[in-house]
Amino acid sequence: QVQLVESGGGSVQAGGTLRLSCVVSGDLSPSYSMGWFRQISEKDREGVAGIGINYSYNRSTYYLDSVKGRFTISRDNAKNTWYLQMDNLKPEDTAMYYCAAVRRVLIGKQLADPIRYAHWGQGTQVTVSS
Repeated sequence: QVQLVESGGGSVQAGGTLRLSCVVSGDLSPSYSMGWFRQISEKDREGVAGIGINYSYNRSTYYLDSVKGRFTISRDNAKNTWYLQMDNLKPEDTAMYYCAAVRRVLIGKQLADPIRYAHWGQGTQVTVSS
């Protein structure tokens, strides 16, 4: 059973920085994908960043155009934790952020499709004020 727990959200001013964490319990190997999504109220979840890794550790990444150069997805294997580093935050980044995972390698824009993911965290709120 795979479980995801996010943390790290909060309130910052525009230009500020936050790092979201997603602790993963359960085994996703050998090939899997991790994604970060955000949602505002009842709107659809929007793919922000994602990474697909196969058994040979080849990887595919995706970033939403509006966050390229500002957001970075990474992981700490020892801690079984994924991160979303968010720099130069803007008010339009305000949303509930979710991490998601699936035991399948997704490529390119597939990483941004929430329907393709099987496991979800509970979400963490990010609020950016101007």
